[in-house]
Amino acid sequence: MLTTRYVTGAPNWLDLGTPDIDGAASFYHSLFGWQFQRGGPETGGYGFFQLGGRTAAGGMQTSPEQGPPSWTVYFQTPDADATAKAAEQHRGAVLMQPMDVLDQGRMAILADQAGVSFGIWQPAANKGLDVVQEHGSLCWLELYTPDLPASAGFYNAVFGWETSGVEFSGGTYTTVHPAGTELDAMFGGIVPLEEDPTKADAGAWLPYFEVADTDATVGAAQEGGGTVRMPATDMQDVGRIAELADPYGARFAVIKSVPRQE
Repeated sequence: MLTTRYVTGAPNWLDLGTPDIDGAASFYHSLFGWQFQRGGPETGGYGFFQLGGRTAAGGMQTSPEQGPPSWTVYFQTPDADATAKAAEQHRGAVLMQPMDVLDQGRMAILADQAGVSFGIWQPAANKGLDVVQEHGSLCWLELYTPDLPASAGFYNAVFGWETSGVEFSGGTYTTVHPAGTELDAMFGGIVPLEEDPTKADAGAWLPYFEVADTDATVGAAQEGGGTVRMPATDMQDVGRIAELADPYGARFAVIKSVPRQE
């Protein structure tokens, strides 16, 4: 499961690029109770979605030239430059070269071997998100890819991720966890695009947010101008999930998880 005890290869940041940050802030406030806190002039308009005073995500207003509205997930690295080089060496690409973000850390935007973009974050003053797994915060990730073995190999080479197969009634689900950790450190899954025709247009990372009531969240999203990409659906032993897009097209999912067995 996701925790804020970040290790190399674990997701440690998430941010939203949107053409209307005020509108997006209002939308996500209605879903998750987030309050948007703008950074100072030195941040270039970047700000933070706060959940009870803790940072649950980042966000900023972007232009069409910067790409479509989307959520970007970042993975922890001890050396952003070395990770960017490793991505290139394994048929990925560097979309934004490594750069320092004030005294907060060092970042880059990369693409995997299938062209799916993601970020890397080398922490300094900013160690990562303050809250995960709780209602209104990031709890899971899924990578949709045209070639599962190739993607698993890429992320293993770049981050050292390990994979495991989890059996469900519909087949085997491939999960990922950081190198050297136990299976309970899994934070995401890899899904072949062919298994989900709604995503056949492109591969992507899809963030999941934990909610108290999936159906109520879907209703709030629709009332706020969002789109339902997959209606609320029960998954045995997992929870009730739905896939949504905000009013500007950024895609994400929500889940009311089945309580963990201790």
